[in-house]
Amino acid sequence: MRNSSLSENSSPAENSSFARFPIIDAFKAIASQLIVLHHLAAYGPVSDAVQRAAPDMISWLYDYARMAVQVFFVIGGYLAARSMQTSSAGMAWFTANLVNRYLRLVVPFFFALVLAVVCALAARQLLADDFIPDVPELSQFLSHVFLLHGVLDFDSLTAGAWFIAVDFQLFLMMLGIAWLGGKSVDSAKVMIVVVTLMATASLFWFNRDSGYDDWALYFFGAYGLGAMAYWAGLREHLAAWFWLNAAITLTALVADFRLRIVIALGVALILFFTRNVRIKKAPGFVHYLGTISYALFLVHFSVVMLANAVFGWLKLSSSLAGLSFMMFSWLASLALADIFYRKVEKPAIAAIKLRV
Repeated sequence: MRNSSLSENSSPAENSSFARFPIIDAFKAIASQLIVLHHLAAYGPVSDAVQRAAPDMISWLYDYARMAVQVFFVIGGYLAARSMQTSSAGMAWFTANLVNRYLRLVVPFFFALVLAVVCALAARQLLADDFIPDVPELSQFLSHVFLLHGVLDFDSLTAGAWFIAVDFQLFLMMLGIAWLGGKSVDSAKVMIVVVTLMATASLFWFNRDSGYDDWALYFFGAYGLGAMAYWAGLREHLAAWFWLNAAITLTALVADFRLRIVIALGVALILFFTRNVRIKKAPGFVHYLGTISYALFLVHFSVVMLANAVFGWLKLSSSLAGLSFMMFSWLASLALADIFYRKVEKPAIAAIKLRV
């Protein structure tokens, strides 16, 4: 008997030019900018200078802009569910998808790590500050390459490295769920039930203990909401499962309010309610920012280090100078991300598609 697949009776948009998901482009564009601004507000003398003139702005960026990562976790779950539409998930399928995802993340990450190490070396010549990483030992560098730096308790060589490792863990968990579902009579039901149970465990237990924040289960509540939002768009009766997960999330918030979970639920609700909205393409600038969002995430910390180093070396301290350097760092990060995407990430994606 053939296994039931979530891909059956999928919406027409899945096989059309509308599958680009412009709303996701918009989410990625906004969230990536907030993460850059968070790191600009979090580190170095540039932030200190701006804070003297605009303490509320710096405090908001430090405390709240970082929560934009929840957007990426929900989107990650949504896109992971989309990539796993299959009626037979065998070991070859599992291995190919796992290798592809690892290479997709790590090949650009490797070059960004090298860039960060070089920029940190240059920045330390001009500025003594704890936020600039020391020269890594080989074991520390390799722990990043294998996405194990968090669980092995190595200091990060670049801001946001933890997110890449957790994203890979989450994808691995979803692959495992899909593989398990593929062994059953009704793969769709197994996947949905297991994701619901794991999201519930995350929301009521793991996400309430920061000791688990190097592990995927800490973030699986947000990831599961994204997956449910996607599946609900494939079959109308699956919307009930999305609402069940939303109700579980609200119950978890009553038990322990967490703004990051509110944001994740809000993003999932928007994806759910816009599942049948057909927008052929996002506005050009939004599409561009969404396209380079991963490159921006990878390279902006190198710019932050160098900008702060030059600012300190010049012995600047005025708020106006700090704001100027902050704006320059933001724009320079975007320019570097564009170059990195075109010269590193995009060619790497093309090569990976040929290999896996």
